[in-house]
Amino acid sequence: MQQRPLVTVVGSLNTDISLLVPHLPRPGETVLSAAGADVGGGGKGANQAVAAARLGAAVWMVGCCGADEFGARLRAGLAAEGVDVSGVRAVAGVTSGLALITVDGSGENAIAVAAGANALAGDPEAAAALAAPCDMLVLSAEIPAALIAAVLDRARAAGLRCLLNLAPAPAGAADLLASGVDWLVVNEQEAAAVLGHPVARPPAAGTGGAAGAGPGDGLAAAVADLAGLGARQVVITLGAAGAVLGGTGPLVAVPGFAVASVDSVGAGDAFVAALAVAVAAGAAPAAAVRAACAAGAAATTRRGAQAALPRPADISAATGFPWPYGE
Repeated sequence: MQQRPLVTVVGSLNTDISLLVPHLPRPGETVLSAAGADVGGGGKGANQAVAAARLGAAVWMVGCCGADEFGARLRAGLAAEGVDVSGVRAVAGVTSGLALITVDGSGENAIAVAAGANALAGDPEAAAALAAPCDMLVLSAEIPAALIAAVLDRARAAGLRCLLNLAPAPAGAADLLASGVDWLVVNEQEAAAVLGHPVARPPAAGTGGAAGAGPGDGLAAAVADLAGLGARQVVITLGAAGAVLGGTGPLVAVPGFAVASVDSVGAGDAFVAALAVAVAAGAAPAAAVRAACAAGAAATTRRGAQAALPRPADISAATGFPWPYGE
């Protein structure tokens, strides 16, 4: 590339406390971890900012943290990755966001989040989101929906491309798409929450269906319905199975990568960041989603959230996919 893609990320900053457990606890159950707790930087916004920086973008981070020790560490961690944190506001008298994460032996996870200062992101962040030039503006949904709507409105008026990751999908999520979004990224559960009905995946091998033949009628309908709500490009992620892409062009099933997965925390954020970087660098939609699948798969091969977010060499080593969009 002649120059680094410019990516602005508007989203959450959390401190993650992760525990490796033999299985995810059921209601009322206490599960003991044989290992110590892992404490590190997280939050969907901060994760996406770090991942984009590691994959070659110049990144401007916008969000809120507390004016506390956790907040100072979060800002320092982002700065150490080369992320510009001058758009991150420290709010006095409020704790920084916190996430409690349990991960089982297969890499599946359950997460509970205390929003803290993230819940106070508002007008100052809407203004900061457009304070730096960018090729792609990325938003995720661990921040107030009113802020997401305000940023989308300002970005449309300014002619900026936006990628909206509705994770988790807030109440009234469909309304955020009504005026148009360039890229929407959701998983199956988030797609169902936006649409208000379950999304059916195609049958697995050995169940009598034509597995592997395509995305299936349920996913195809979900993509079409999400595009009908106002998203020009729709991506539904399918974990290890890859993703489906549709919207302005024909429906495309993008296969996943077979890797030795140990922890899925942060994989979705790696996917979103990689997609943003690839699109900002000029990649065609299907090629950008393929690159995002590779980054997401690589992120599952190591434990942790930000600690596991891949660099180009990590993607190549884990998947064999050569990252073409800069170091």
